[in-house]
Amino acid sequence: MGGDRVPDAWEAGPAYERYVGRWSRRVAPRFLDWLDARDGLRWIDVGCGTGALSAAIVERCAPRSVDGADPSPGFLESATAELGSRVTFHLAEAAALPFDDRSVDVVVSGLMLNFVPAAAAALTEMRRVAVGEGVVAAYVWDYAGRMEMMRRFWDAAAEVDPAAARFDEATRFPICTPAGLEEAFEAAGFREVVTGSIEIQTRFTGFDDFWAPFLGGQGAAPAYAMSLGATQRERIRDALDRRSPRDPDGGISMVARAWTVRGLAVR
Repeated sequence: MGGDRVPDAWEAGPAYERYVGRWSRRVAPRFLDWLDARDGLRWIDVGCGTGALSAAIVERCAPRSVDGADPSPGFLESATAELGSRVTFHLAEAAALPFDDRSVDVVVSGLMLNFVPAAAAALTEMRRVAVGEGVVAAYVWDYAGRMEMMRRFWDAAAEVDPAAARFDEATRFPICTPAGLEEAFEAAGFREVVTGSIEIQTRFTGFDDFWAPFLGGQGAAPAYAMSLGATQRERIRDALDRRSPRDPDGGISMVARAWTVRGLAVR
């Protein structure tokens, strides 16, 4: 069994991309469509990771400027390699952003808010740096429901190791529901808070394509998987294999749903 506390790992950009970054890159444009911001704005991507959302902003929103902030040097290295000078990246925590008060028009965060140790403090910072009537918005995975690749992993893990439930994001992150997001944004002082959802298809060429990213150690489920001994990890693999649906060609198709939220930084 994994230790009493398995730290989430956010260090190696390429391994993260293989695990969930490739799906984040499909959600990001859909999130921006939902947000529907006008061109020519100043943006900050908080918890920018490997740059999926920042890249979508550059490509789709004709921004005046884009800054990204993340505490992982490894992730920022990957983001900088892809985006170069098109985005200005900062090594920073979400609760201590290196930006002036009321300095940007839109503050966004993708798949990060639930991992911040103090989400309330992060939201307060996002509100601080947004102009009056500025938009602050985020999206998180629906861990308890239709983020199916993770849901199936944790269900298989719990079959083998009942203690795995305490590492499951669905258990750990009650903020990752429409009600949880709305409550957090309203508590931080945002007005006109709206929630929504985005669904994408996650298709794997076969079981190895599905399973291999869990061995990369990046993210909550892979970090848990790699904390186990080889025998127990193989038992989880077998349980997950049994639970995985198969397309006629041997591929595996699932749904990934993200919950979205936005509010205005009214003062």
